[in-house]
Amino acid sequence: MQSPYVRLAVQSYTHYLENGRPMEVPEGLPEELTGRRAGAFVTLHKGGRLRGCIGTIGPVQKSLAKEIIMNAISAAFRDPRFPPIEMDELPDITCSVDVLDEPEPIRDMSELDVKTYGVIVSRGHRRGLLLPNLDGIDTVEEQVEIARQKAGIGRYEPFTLERFMVVRHT
Repeated sequence: MQSPYVRLAVQSYTHYLENGRPMEVPEGLPEELTGRRAGAFVTLHKGGRLRGCIGTIGPVQKSLAKEIIMNAISAAFRDPRFPPIEMDELPDITCSVDVLDEPEPIRDMSELDVKTYGVIVSRGHRRGLLLPNLDGIDTVEEQVEIARQKAGIGRYEPFTLERFMVVRHT
């Protein structure tokens, strides 16, 4: 049975594709979706390959449900690495939703575990995030390096680290 988090994300990008506008938050969702605020990432795969991934580090919408709706649309249609999804792709796309815990500052990479924690690398207003437990990312060094590059932080520039845990819904 599909998670209500994933079902909401799929309904969201499907509705947007069919109607050209975001859907309203549906009635009857669990309280954890309507009464909670949190950052969330929506990740799309097609044929086992990444097809889109967009999210928010912290909440920007009035509820987690609205956060998922908006991030699902962004993952499907606004990820600059991919063209927008099309109707004929829908049957081949799988979706997951990661709900982020509050990030916590850490001293150094020894406090990370690539399978357990996501990482945020920051310098001033530049921030790069990488989710935990991603295929092909096997070391903390790889995880931090990718997040650093996403933030546009140079190899020799100092940066700060934060870690966070997620609950992944598939």
